[in-house]
Amino acid sequence: MNEAPIPPAPNECCESGCDPCVWDIYYEALRKWQEQQNAKHETKQPTDNQ
Repeated sequence: MNEAPIPPAPNECCESGCDPCVWDIYYEALRKWQEQQNAKHETKQPTDNQ
């Protein structure tokens, strides 16, 4: 997943306490995406071999 997940549209959450809510799904996808981005940046950092 290269692009950040898109948040749900205002009309996608019914505010009925669904489990999982569309917001729960979004935040989980966002967390995974952020982890992937962090991993990419960690592997791209040059090592200091002095």
